[in-house]
Amino acid sequence: MNARELHETLKPIQEAKGNYFNPDMEMTLDLLASLLTNKERYGYMACPCRLASGKFELDRDVVCPCIYRDPDVTEFGACFCGLYVSKAVRDGETTLPVVPERRPVEKTLAALG
Repeated sequence: MNARELHETLKPIQEAKGNYFNPDMEMTLDLLASLLTNKERYGYMACPCRLASGKFELDRDVVCPCIYRDPDVTEFGACFCGLYVSKAVRDGETTLPVVPERRPVEKTLAALG
């Protein structure tokens, strides 16, 4: 599977749940390609914008869609990496925001481990 195929597979599933991909297709496809790379590397699609350990139990919080996606999109209009956005961002009613990291530092340090 390539990034475009992953996009076409996930888009209707995610949109049915009220989740939207970033309308910047170049960015979205790059992020999806990175998720596929992480799947090959680790066996699961760890967020490409965060440090993964390669140990599922340590990385569970950043397996896409990560546990931080929904609160980020609700509060800021996008998730940390920008793959998922609010309807307003998708529709061009507002710009893609800068989203601060929500993952606890301890989790990132554990991934260095």
